[in-house]
Amino acid sequence: MREEIKTIKDITAPIFEDLKIFESEFREALHSEVRLVNTIGKYLLRHKGKHIRPILTILSARLTGKPTLQSYQAATMIELLHLATLIHDDVVDGADKRRGFLAINRIWKNKVSILMGDFLLSKVLINLIKLKNFDALELLSYTAEKLSAGEILQIEKSMTKNMTEDVYYDMIYQKTASLISTSCEIGAITASGKKEDRQNMSLFGKHLGMAFQIKDDLFDLEGSESETGKTVGLDIKKNMITLPLIHSYKNVPKLAERKIKRIMRIKHKTEEDIHELKNIIHETGGFNYARKKIDDFSSMAIESISQYPDSVYKDSLIDLVAYNIQRTG
Repeated sequence: MREEIKTIKDITAPIFEDLKIFESEFREALHSEVRLVNTIGKYLLRHKGKHIRPILTILSARLTGKPTLQSYQAATMIELLHLATLIHDDVVDGADKRRGFLAINRIWKNKVSILMGDFLLSKVLINLIKLKNFDALELLSYTAEKLSAGEILQIEKSMTKNMTEDVYYDMIYQKTASLISTSCEIGAITASGKKEDRQNMSLFGKHLGMAFQIKDDLFDLEGSESETGKTVGLDIKKNMITLPLIHSYKNVPKLAERKIKRIMRIKHKTEEDIHELKNIIHETGGFNYARKKIDDFSSMAIESISQYPDSVYKDSLIDLVAYNIQRTG
């Protein structure tokens, strides 16, 4: 793993011109004849994220070949699909903030938020037709299904409180890693089309995606709102069981096990309840275990592209893995 952690600006420097083309495609895709849609679209653009997924699509295309117009269109669809799921997730979670700013549902309420998410999904469908690539169409369609299934699986397990480590990995693959894997694989589809490239990039994205979600789950327990830009503690308040808690629950003495069960049964958890649970997780090594798993998945991601010759694009992909390990939001 590299010692020097680069910024997103440094990492994306080799694809600066590619990202300009993507930005143009993305802005065009957000446009509508409806004024309210455009208003919300402008809000999304002003408070946009790091565009990690389209960055991965373009870097994967560059690593395996040369980006085509399809590559930029695919990157746009990936980001639209991601945005739609975030908007819907914020409604489901009752989130107050996203990326440090008010969530869409806090400004325009749930009904408009859900419809805006649906609008973005419809834009994905329209752009899929334009892509005229059956492999990309099939991949994105299955990924959309996985995203929803993963979220529903998490809700189911929060209700039954029956989350094992294997089920957790399956859940985070579906709800997060599948889209990151698809972001990378679709870059290879549109630039190379070779089966080997598709497999390599898919694996890279899958392992990075797993590490990415575990990192996010750590933020919910260890992070602060000022750093993450999101409401923290939501997972615990809604009985969402993540890796640090799964590990601790398996390794606690009976007294601590009863404490965990008691806290998880509380419908409206206080800050004191969450603080007590964090202490148990810390004392039983749950946080350290999750960090080790992030390192393990990160190493597997880098190994997935080890056969490619050295290049600025390969360096950027490796730097993104390191960036995820060290990010604070």
